[in-house]
Amino acid sequence: MPQRPIGTVTRGTTNPNRLRRMDRWIAAAHGPVLHRAEAPVAVDLGYGAAPWTAVELLARLRTAAPRTSVVGIEIDPERVAAAQPYARDGLAFVHGGFEIPLPDPPSLIRAANVLRQYDEDQVAAVWQRLCSRLAPDGLLVEGTCDEIGRRHVWVALGPEGPRTVTFATRLGSLDRPSDLAERLPKALIHRNVPGEPVHAFLRDFDRAWASASPYASLGARQRWIATARALAADWPLTDGERRWRQGELTVAWPALRPGPA
Repeated sequence: MPQRPIGTVTRGTTNPNRLRRMDRWIAAAHGPVLHRAEAPVAVDLGYGAAPWTAVELLARLRTAAPRTSVVGIEIDPERVAAAQPYARDGLAFVHGGFEIPLPDPPSLIRAANVLRQYDEDQVAAVWQRLCSRLAPDGLLVEGTCDEIGRRHVWVALGPEGPRTVTFATRLGSLDRPSDLAERLPKALIHRNVPGEPVHAFLRDFDRAWASASPYASLGARQRWIATARALAADWPLTDGERRWRQGELTVAWPALRPGPA
């Protein structure tokens, strides 16, 4: 008897190009691993009412690893049926959930805007389940973005657990870095309160941004780079100017790990 998919149906809202910032980061950060694999498989988990994000993920990953295939997994069988006309060589759509119903462990699982409807105390178990399905050198990327992909925050996890948190934004639309707080993933969004590491980080992020205001005359990108350099003195940033120029900033997970509930 087939296993019942694990999870609940999401709202399913999606827009073309919504996940471009996350995809761009995945291709840069995980592309070499995908490129080395003989037949890498990436999962777009909970792609929603339309298959755009899975179609785009395939195109973007193949720029870094041409042998990559993408499987869109959705818990709503009607959405899976609606996506079938878009299936082609290297792109498939299947019914399922957090159990990841694939014969072999995938090299990547992307879960964008999937856990927002879950309670915070459910996140760790979902992360553990998804990480257990990864290939030994696989990556889980779980996060949240706004409706048109201008602001995005995600956690990257390996089979061993969370590694980093990335903040990504369209710099021209940014007033201050803490504007990204509303897009924190479920594991962090309720922890943006005094006494929690993520709150302290966003406070310092705003202060560094304010101190870098003289760079605004050179453009938002130069201001963001100066902000990142200042932050790096006190926070364990794991990337550098090449990624900062993209409107990204990545910090090691232990620095933002929530305290005891």
